[in-house]
Amino acid sequence: MKRFYFIFVLALCALATPAALQAQEEQQQRRTPQLNRGADRNRQQGQAEDSGLPELTVRAQQMNELLTQDIGNARWMRVIYRDLDLLDEKNAPLYYPTTPINGVANLCATVFKLVADDKLPAYEYVDGYEIFDEAHRLKFKDVLDRFEIMYETSRQNNVERYVVNESDVPSQEVKSLYVKEAWFFDQNNSVYDVKLLAICPFIYLNRDFGEQRSPMYWVRYEDLRPYIANTYIMTSNVNNAKTFTIDDYFRLRMFDGEIFKTENLLNIPLNAYVPEDSIQFEQERIEKQLVDFKESLWFNADSAQLLAGDKKAQKAAEKARKKAEKASGATTKKEKTPKESAPKAEKSAPSRSIRRGR
Repeated sequence: MKRFYFIFVLALCALATPAALQAQEEQQQRRTPQLNRGADRNRQQGQAEDSGLPELTVRAQQMNELLTQDIGNARWMRVIYRDLDLLDEKNAPLYYPTTPINGVANLCATVFKLVADDKLPAYEYVDGYEIFDEAHRLKFKDVLDRFEIMYETSRQNNVERYVVNESDVPSQEVKSLYVKEAWFFDQNNSVYDVKLLAICPFIYLNRDFGEQRSPMYWVRYEDLRPYIANTYIMTSNVNNAKTFTIDDYFRLRMFDGEIFKTENLLNIPLNAYVPEDSIQFEQERIEKQLVDFKESLWFNADSAQLLAGDKKAQKAAEKARKKAEKASGATTKKEKTPKESAPKAEKSAPSRSIRRGR
């Protein structure tokens, strides 16, 4: 009897074991997605903490699309290249602070971190051309090796990452900036405006022959704008309130840069066809062309007032003249003056004939 009872218990255990294992496996499968989502969330938070830059929200992306200017319908456009000296007083808000203070970094350090985290695509600097496609997109490791920037390698989820310490970020060595902009007139919408297309930071490194200036990479401004639209900066030494963002600084054209190139058929800079002593005159001429084109589109308020004032003055002068003529009895018609007749020849006295006197 005991043997029969023991065999019966073993049979029940054998039947219950597969069901228990199947239930445990299903429970584990239900927990796995939650664990994966938690791991992804922790990984994203870790990446955000490493870079110090937040992830883009849907609202930020929508705002960037609204601020994007469409120049496809422009009937007139002039592409200008400017060279910004970041040590200049007007451009200093883009250069300082050279070391992050309270989590605030300058423009070039922000761009560098975005490129490092693969959040901002960087494109190769080709002399004379800017090609923004995948074939000319730069790898971050190539940038680090080219400019001898120290880094550490780490691997996360079979993806190799390059970590640069805060002290090795070349924020102080980037002292100038190329800005590519398009002045355009959209006839369909009656809009005359300027659009910032791309920027290129220049790094200054000490070489064997002294300090050398080298371009790092091109980045499109539309890709960069969502990250700097909420970064407030101090724009004045007198007013220390941070009332403008970096995007405001560019859109309101608070910077100052010299023109070194305009888009042309030969794709050459100013110094290739203008003598060195005449470059400043050529820059002023181009600036004046932009202003003259804008003024030729519409009447300015001052010009309209002057034109209306001239017409009123002319009417008042004409009215005063007629009143004066009426008071003096003069007429506006010209009086005909009698024609002077030619003087008549006087009749000569009859001469006596000598023969008749005889």
